[in-house]
Amino acid sequence: MKQASLDDVDRRILRLLQVDASMSHAALAEAAGSSPASCWRRIKAMEEAGILRASVRLVDADLVGRGVNIMCQVRMKSHAPNDRLAFEHFLQAKPEVMEAHSMSGEWDYLLRIVAEDVAGYERFLMRDLLNHANVATAASHFALSQVKYTTALPV
Repeated sequence: MKQASLDDVDRRILRLLQVDASMSHAALAEAAGSSPASCWRRIKAMEEAGILRASVRLVDADLVGRGVNIMCQVRMKSHAPNDRLAFEHFLQAKPEVMEAHSMSGEWDYLLRIVAEDVAGYERFLMRDLLNHANVATAASHFALSQVKYTTALPV
């Protein structure tokens, strides 16, 4: 994939939007050192180029009862393309799976899963994940605390 060509103003806009996507175009333009019209055009161009994706609000996991974070490594029984695709579709359908990465090395996937408590994770692990036809084994690692969390990319 070709890297996008961004100038300093584009990068300032991106940094600002990653902190507060609800800023008005006027406030964003002023903070980025641009005119509102130019800022709007730049945002539209970055949306069309796929640089800017969905605008979302971040939810506090603890306050909605999903404060337990688990990193789960998964080893597949088969690496056949259809088996991997079936597993990836399964992951897409599971709301507790927040992230899923296909990995190099000893484990095939690394998942970040949120749960309400250890029992909730055990239900997901035993009833769903380990019962999937293509999963050979999994190893779970519970996060004790969150030392850093960000959604902002360094641009």
